[in-house]
Amino acid sequence: MVLAAGDVTAFLSVNTTTIIATLLNTLILFLVLKHFLFDKVNKVIEDRQNEVAETYKQADEAKENAMKLEAEYDSRLSGAKEESAQIIQTATKKAQQRSDEIIGEARAEAKGLVENASREIEREKKITVNQIKDEITDIAFSAAAAVVEKDMTSDDNERLIEKFIDNVGEM
Repeated sequence: MVLAAGDVTAFLSVNTTTIIATLLNTLILFLVLKHFLFDKVNKVIEDRQNEVAETYKQADEAKENAMKLEAEYDSRLSGAKEESAQIIQTATKKAQQRSDEIIGEARAEAKGLVENASREIEREKKITVNQIKDEITDIAFSAAAAVVEKDMTSDDNERLIEKFIDNVGEM
C-alpha cells in the first residue's frame, strides 16, 4: 500500500484541538486519580510511616527497659555476691567459735580425767603403801618376836614398829 503525499501530511499535521483535548483529558485523569487514588495511597504511606515510627519507638523503649533490667540484675547479682560472702564469713566465724568451744570442752574434760586419774593413783598408792606397811609391820613384829623370844610390851612393839617403818620409808 502506497500512501499519497496528501495523506502523509494529514497524518503528520498538528491538530491543536486534539492536543488541547489530550491535555484536558490528562488533567481530568490527574485530578480524578489524585482525588481517588493519591490521597488513599498517601494515607497508606503515612500510616505505614507511623507504624514504622511506632515500632522503632517500641524497640527503643524495649532496649531501654532491657538496659534498666540489666543494670538492676547486675546490682542484685553484686548484692547477692556480697551477701553470700557475708553468709560464708558468718558461718566460718560460727564454725570457728563452735570448734573453740569443743576444744575447750575437750581440754576441760581431759583435765578432769587427768585430775581424777591422779587422785585415783594417789589413793591407790596410799592404799598400797598402807598394805605394805601392814605387811612389813607383821613381818617385823614376827621377826622381832623371834629374835627376842620374849614378850614385849605394846609400847616396845609400837616403838620398834615406828622405828622400822621410818627406816623402811627412808630407803
